[in-house]
Amino acid sequence: MNEIIYAGKHLITFSVSRHAHNSWEFIYCTGGSGRIIFDDNAIVYKAGDVVLIPPLVYHQNESETGFTNIHLNVRDPALNLRRPTVIHDDGNHFILDAFTAAFYYFGSNPGKQTLLLSAYANLIVSLISNCLSMPVRNPIVEEIAKNIILSYPDENFELDQYLRTLPFNYDYLRKLFKSEAGVTPHQFLSDTRLQAAAERLSFTEGRQVNISEIAHLCGFREPLYFSKIFRKKYGMSPSQYQRSQRENASVPDGESLKIRPDA
Repeated sequence: MNEIIYAGKHLITFSVSRHAHNSWEFIYCTGGSGRIIFDDNAIVYKAGDVVLIPPLVYHQNESETGFTNIHLNVRDPALNLRRPTVIHDDGNHFILDAFTAAFYYFGSNPGKQTLLLSAYANLIVSLISNCLSMPVRNPIVEEIAKNIILSYPDENFELDQYLRTLPFNYDYLRKLFKSEAGVTPHQFLSDTRLQAAAERLSFTEGRQVNISEIAHLCGFREPLYFSKIFRKKYGMSPSQYQRSQRENASVPDGESLKIRPDA
């Protein structure tokens, strides 16, 4: 499952003749645009799009201006799809990074890169599955969310200031974001910081951590304010939450792992 059996790359290309594969074909458009024509429909794509084509589906690729891509043939990907589908990589270009690495390792001696190719195949399929499961949102909303996720650890990050740099009305952006994300940009920032803090409190390996330090690492200037809104969201203080997570993670003595002398 999730096995890369071929990785290739098209430089500037204008057409690829009609063909089909016994495996899935994943095509990442790295530049230009075009359309892939099937027997009963066509998919238009542009840079950043990934076209997913099931086995034994005949298709041809055409472009008036030319395209470049990385294409992978993948055996038995864990995807619940029956028809050709197009998705778009997110602003971080994580799928492109994975395609580029897979292409490199396949060409650098695939016989000796089995473990790495398998890891990248699993990563690519997981990233694609995540894109397929996420609701399609307005690009403006995606850009704001991406900026918040990248900036939340900075306690000096001024969300209002950032929103006012965008070429849209401030109130329009707030309403648009809430209509698609379910919360305002400020609530999204607060929730992102609180979630990051909860994750840090959960993975402390049995150590008592400094709550003020976690607050600052997650973008909160005031530890008291952090504790207040953390309690409001999770129903307990950060220190109580940390203790509860540590207790839940502990294994009873009767169920502890026993290591054999010869292990």
